[in-house]
Amino acid sequence: MALERLENIYEYISKDDSISAKKKVDKIFKRIESLSKFPGRGRKVPEANREEIREVFENSYRIIYRVESKKIFILSIRNFKKLLPEKDV
Repeated sequence: MALERLENIYEYISKDDSISAKKKVDKIFKRIESLSKFPGRGRKVPEANREEIREVFENSYRIIYRVESKKIFILSIRNFKKLLPEKDV
């Protein structure tokens, strides 16, 4: 699901500028990779209101993830203006 959303982000941005699209996706990947060191740094997702469902931001994108023990599962990547549907939690 999250990977599909990332592909959609790339496709949408690349219609105007493929270089910017690649840079945006690279930044999102770097933000995701950084979660392995500090998984608790994101805030609780307001729509979920559960401690293990958290989010960090990369520009205008929310990276929503679940923390389980020492593992991180990326649930969704979406524009910060869009609410998270229950099915994505």
